[in-house]
Amino acid sequence: MINYIIQVILFQALFVAVYDFFLSKETFFTKNRWYLLITAVISFMLPLLKIPTIQKAVPLEYTILLPEVVLSPQKVIEQAVWYQSIDYLDVLFWLGSLLFLVVFMMKLQRIIRLIFKYGSEKRNSYKLVLLPKGSKAFSFFNYIFLGKGIPAEKQEKIIQHELVHSQQKHTFDLLFFEFLRIIMWFNPMVYVYQNRISLVHEYISDAIVSKSTLKENYINNLLSDIFQVESISFINQFYKHSLIKKRIIMMTKKKSKEIKQLKYLLLIPLLASMVLYTACTQETNNTEQQKENTVMYSDVKGMEKKISDSKQSYMDIYMGYELPNTKEFQIGDLTNFELLEYNEKKDLFKDKDYEVVLRIFEGFENKERKILVLDLKASVKKIKSEYKEETEDVPFAIIEKAPTFPGCADGDKKCLNLSLTKFVQENFNSDLTKNLGLSAGKKRIYVQFKIGKDGNIKNINARAPHPALKEEAIRMISKLPQLIPGEHKGKKVNVGYTLPITFNVE
Repeated sequence: MINYIIQVILFQALFVAVYDFFLSKETFFTKNRWYLLITAVISFMLPLLKIPTIQKAVPLEYTILLPEVVLSPQKVIEQAVWYQSIDYLDVLFWLGSLLFLVVFMMKLQRIIRLIFKYGSEKRNSYKLVLLPKGSKAFSFFNYIFLGKGIPAEKQEKIIQHELVHSQQKHTFDLLFFEFLRIIMWFNPMVYVYQNRISLVHEYISDAIVSKSTLKENYINNLLSDIFQVESISFINQFYKHSLIKKRIIMMTKKKSKEIKQLKYLLLIPLLASMVLYTACTQETNNTEQQKENTVMYSDVKGMEKKISDSKQSYMDIYMGYELPNTKEFQIGDLTNFELLEYNEKKDLFKDKDYEVVLRIFEGFENKERKILVLDLKASVKKIKSEYKEETEDVPFAIIEKAPTFPGCADGDKKCLNLSLTKFVQENFNSDLTKNLGLSAGKKRIYVQFKIGKDGNIKNINARAPHPALKEEAIRMISKLPQLIPGEHKGKKVNVGYTLPITFNVE
């Protein structure tokens, strides 16, 4: 999404640059109005354009690293802190949009209040609202607002000017950019666009009204009349100090020659370069769009299929003793992003005392989506060779019946994991982390322990960034209640466990 927003802003900046350098000085006011409206819309569409032919011709040079996905023969539990799960950029975006929406509604309410407070006089093609105080002059759709402080002999010309805004629906243009300000309040180009099109609106009205009167008289009226200015961005105002000079210059300018309309052809190479740019970067964007919620398959009873609602990946996961019946792939068959994901998964196991066998197969339900297979049968053979039978220790990944936490269903692994997480959050003294002089950032404590054949906790060890934290972790784990021991092949066994505890140091 960030890449998309950056591209939209970049394209809008280029469109405005072309307008300022080549088109803004010409008298093709109506064409300039449509140029600004159309390019503002096109800038949102171009990043979504897909041209597969160009994508295939351009090699991929850059990749985006994916969030780490933990795959381990031992279940990993991480202490969750509520504020770590908040996406602060999303919060900032919605707060900004809400603020600008409130401001917009307040401005709209001011206009509606003026209409109801002072009433309107229905004329042939517009409604006139006379304001008893001040000398304001502006229009909103077919409502023209005039202050009674404006001399009567000047009111007719002002009405003619504002009537052009009304007839040509200029308010729609301003409201369009006002809505863009709400959803893209952080985009400076929206404000630039709104400023440019407001000026074009004045050029159009000036050009039409000045045809029915001497330009010198019209200009003199502009210079002699100083009206109060309403601070509402989506109304057409007759008088703005910052625009008077530009309006006069444009009215005294000779009409542009027709051949200068060829300048609009500059859009062709500009659009072509933008399309090429988006096409060249589309492979990365497309891959990101194809990223889906991770599906984990297993031939273990009760774990046949599980769809993650928090993790996404390019390949699904399969853990089982029997290999899938689909086609097996080689490393060379993987795409760049699939290969990156494969290597990351493989790196998770490189420091283990045993070897885990990973293979790649064609997908089950979606043939286009590959499956990363953890071959438990091959892995178990390697694991068993590392363990002596008399130790009666069984790795958590292959145990048939997991230890049971008090209050959980017999052998319920999910409940065990949740219970351990809750236990850590309630019993670990997190205040201890604040006064140890640790450097700022994310820190981890790793606690190793075994749930013995009698259900008691034993062989506790810990690794922490400070001795006091190591002692606290060992103290906490030693307070775990007695569990129902795990079973494998009908026998009670010891089960090793590793518990990472994550915390932030401010």
